[in-house]
Amino acid sequence: MTETASPLAKDLRLGLFLLLGLVMVATRSHHFGPLPDASWAMFFIAGFYLSPGKPQQPVTLAGGAFRWAFPLLMVLAIAVDYAVISAQGLDFWSHYCVSPAYWFLVPSYAVLWFGGAWLRARYRGLHAREGALLVASAIVAASACYLVSNGSFYWISPSVPVRSFGGWVANLGDWYLPFMQTTLVYVGIAAALHVGATLALRALGGAAQRSPQSHR
Repeated sequence: MTETASPLAKDLRLGLFLLLGLVMVATRSHHFGPLPDASWAMFFIAGFYLSPGKPQQPVTLAGGAFRWAFPLLMVLAIAVDYAVISAQGLDFWSHYCVSPAYWFLVPSYAVLWFGGAWLRARYRGLHAREGALLVASAIVAASACYLVSNGSFYWISPSVPVRSFGGWVANLGDWYLPFMQTTLVYVGIAAALHVGATLALRALGGAAQRSPQSHR
């Protein structure tokens, strides 16, 4: 494993995809009660680990062995919403959250994916530079996602009877910090796990290189 490589080999990425999907299902469906929805962070993290190509290569949504990761996560998110709303005895298509604005979740989550992929393309290893890039990319991606999702709901959804620019700005301010805090906490947990996994694999690799010739 090189210094710039992800600590996860290709044959483990499927497991990571399943784990990210499981976390999203559990928190998006509020299965664990007080745990906030981790969907935004999961798309950002998936963009880092599952985006096609390698570090220092251009970022895309398609191509490579994991070109299906983003659309499948998107379908999973919609399926969870459908299941949760239907379980309440409500019609999915009539729910106040489901309007033409609902489909703006696709570009919103794509922004998060590209944020993680952008970070991956610039990842060189465990350095202060990467930490700064992580914070910057997560804040920018989550802010852009929030702007698209909140703005589309406010200006397009029939659930908002009276619209004004001032009202939208006030609405942006009401929910921005909670969404940002939740996303950054989950991303921070993932970053800590990334550092731990990288250091552990580095230690294992060093131990293997120092092993006696007879143990090979």
